Amino acid sequence: MLSLIGLLVGLGGLIWLTMRGVNLFLSAPLCALLVAFTGGVPFWHGGQNDFVTGYMGGFGGFVSAWFLMFLLGSMFGKFMEDTGAAEAVARAIISKLGVKHAALAVVLACAVLTYGGVSLFVAAFSVYPVALSLFKDANLPRRFIPAALAFGSVTFTMTSAGSPEIQNWIPIKYLHTSPYAGWQVSLVVAVFMMVVGYLWLNYMLKKAVARGEHFVDREGDTHPDERTLPKAWTGLLPLVVVLVLSYLLHDSMAQAALIVALAGGVATLWLINFKHFINQQAAMSAAATGALVAIGNTAAVVGFGAVAKLSPAFHTVVDAMTSLPGNELIGASVAVSVIAGLTGSASGGQVIALPAVAPHYLQLGVDPSALHRVVAISSGALDSLPHNGYVVTTIRAICGERHEDAYWPLAALTVVVPIFGVILAIALFSLF
Repeated sequence: MLSLIGLLVGLGGLIWLTMRGVNLFLSAPLCALLVAFTGGVPFWHGGQNDFVTGYMGGFGGFVSAWFLMFLLGSMFGKFMEDTGAAEAVARAIISKLGVKHAALAVVLACAVLTYGGVSLFVAAFSVYPVALSLFKDANLPRRFIPAALAFGSVTFTMTSAGSPEIQNWIPIKYLHTSPYAGWQVSLVVAVFMMVVGYLWLNYMLKKAVARGEHFVDREGDTHPDERTLPKAWTGLLPLVVVLVLSYLLHDSMAQAALIVALAGGVATLWLINFKHFINQQAAMSAAATGALVAIGNTAAVVGFGAVAKLSPAFHTVVDAMTSLPGNELIGASVAVSVIAGLTGSASGGQVIALPAVAPHYLQLGVDPSALHRVVAISSGALDSLPHNGYVVTTIRAICGERHEDAYWPLAALTVVVPIFGVILAIALFSLF
């Protein structure tokens, strides 16, 4: 019981401190230490199951696996901003869609990148400069930029049939399905989430503008309108290079394909827009610093999840969630969602739940394709709680916003909308 109380208080404390803006390098290990102490996890004894080894293993493992992608993604975004390429693309989009569709343009840009295989974090880095320019031209409050970025990245694209994102591929190992499993239902759910989410985003923006909110310039924002901008195609071509390379190399190089793709995009952007840099050295320094802050914030939360997994209460929760009675698809969705919420990771929720859920439900005769799609969609709901690594990185490190200002619109689109998407998917699979 003490272990369960510690786990819940630790998780609740991390969420509360994150919302209050406390530095994650302090709050995450402190909350993890509380979980470890109440769960009987030793502070350190040189083994695998102690607090120090667990936390630093999770922290360091994430950094070693993702640093190059964070660095290249940050460079790509900063180069887009400093050369004025982002502003040029934004102006071109405005001329085609109109200022009133600025938010839609941001959502679609993220959707194209993530469904094309670009990492969620990299998509946020890459699209943010364009989003900033679009929101500025449309005079929309910038606190909604994280919501627009996340909505286009982690809802109707990340978990849909055919998506190359890992959240759509993990179930294949356990269910022996394909990335296109349940594509008919997936298509309906994706359209539903996109339409409902965009209407909600538009509604929230209109209410904010009606209250007098507007775009506010900040120190550090570039002002490319004071100089000659490059052509819009010079900002689009590097994005195409990233998409094409990641698609061509994905099967043969796996995760390394994204490193090559991003390097190709950065090199292309540098070559064709070299003369448009305001301060190339400053842009590179800012990109490196931004990448370190972003990956550090995310790794701090991953470390908390690693310690939480060592707690006896965590295994109790997992056992309870993976043996829920009633409709199997509902049980699977609840199990994956809750575990994803505890770990702050959609992929973590799947990896922990599926080894227990998959054999049990398959033995009961549940359709593997239906289970695949429900598990994938449900993993993208409660994972977007305030302490989620992507959420923290996007709100704080990339967009420079405060959780208390930017999180609630993001939560509406990335927690509530996917939950309704899961309900719709289960209903459709049950009916047909």
